[in-house]
Amino acid sequence: MRSESGAGESEVTERERLGIKLELAVVLVVTFGLSGLNAALSLVESALAPGGVGGRTVALNPSRSTQSTIDLLFQLLSVARLAGWAALGLYLLWRSGIGPRLIGLATRMRWRADVLPGLVLAAIIGLPGLGLYLTAHALGMSVTIVPASLGDHWWRLPALILSACANALAEEIIVVAYLITRLRKLGWSENSSLLASALLRGSYHLYQGLGGGLGNLVMGLIFGRYWQRTNKLWPLILAHATIDTVAYVGYTVLRGHVSWLP
Repeated sequence: MRSESGAGESEVTERERLGIKLELAVVLVVTFGLSGLNAALSLVESALAPGGVGGRTVALNPSRSTQSTIDLLFQLLSVARLAGWAALGLYLLWRSGIGPRLIGLATRMRWRADVLPGLVLAAIIGLPGLGLYLTAHALGMSVTIVPASLGDHWWRLPALILSACANALAEEIIVVAYLITRLRKLGWSENSSLLASALLRGSYHLYQGLGGGLGNLVMGLIFGRYWQRTNKLWPLILAHATIDTVAYVGYTVLRGHVSWLP
């Protein structure tokens, strides 16, 4: 496994270990840790409700206001929050001597090294993921997911693309680069840190049902291992942004025109 940051190679004092553990706890509470607990509770609630998990509908990008301008501002605030989470992870790593380049975020993406692998990863994850969702939904193991339910505003598609990119940045920086780097520093093995990263990713997607949680756990294993082996983060961000953009924009365009969308 590659570890260009050298995050797990130097001796760590007990005080430093405590500091890292506290930092991890705070970051997870602020970002995806509580999201995972909320998603788990949402799954339990759905399972106990009449109709079970399959009888519930979840909107990923809901409209927040009947006023177009205010709704746009709400959407931009959600994007800003996710961008802030990504910036938090980058800042904390930078403070400890691990700059963006050391976690695979070069100043610009390269076609052969970043873009092409990102598109391949998007296809490897996205196409089976869609099949898994449709199968799980047909079996009543997944909620009905509405990727976008924004009104017909001029800003709808740009806002959905921004949301997809912000999700990709936040998840791949925090859940992959930041978390695995910090766990390395604590002496965790590559396999253990990979599993922790994948379980976290799966947990905050449990609101989609067991199928969504398991699908994202597998995605986490693939993405995490790719980063551990290559130390390249741009392909993961691009793949994630592509998957979400296709889901959000594709649903908006195809809704009501195809029969296979739930």
